[in-house]
Amino acid sequence: MLKTEIKSISAKDTLSIRQQVMWPDKDIFYVELSEDPRGLHYGFLVDGILISVVSLFENKDGWQFRKFATLQKEQGKGYGSKLLRYVLTVAERKKATKIYCNARVEKINFYRSFGLIPTDKTFVKGGIPYVVMEKKVTRIS
Repeated sequence: MLKTEIKSISAKDTLSIRQQVMWPDKDIFYVELSEDPRGLHYGFLVDGILISVVSLFENKDGWQFRKFATLQKEQGKGYGSKLLRYVLTVAERKKATKIYCNARVEKINFYRSFGLIPTDKTFVKGGIPYVVMEKKVTRIS
């Protein structure tokens, strides 16, 4: 039986997986974010080995998760989904009214399954099309 866990990690711990999965043809510094020092970073570990990462940032317009990446050989096993569900819960517990991400267009359906919906905001980075997706969090007082 594999031992899995989600834990808080450092921004530095995210870099290798971010680079390998998202921008393998770029230098590792390409995946660093100026916001990394103020973010919350989480990792999914299988038998003590980090296989998936995501970073969460509070902004004036909500909580944004960024640089969500799972090692290629571990994709499709549900690990990334568990990590994303965890991070969405963290944001909701922090009283988020909106949670959003910049999604690669090819991943729209994946994010829809977590309740995020595409907005009309789109852009291209490094030749890859993106759409901003968001989820409104309703607060009952």
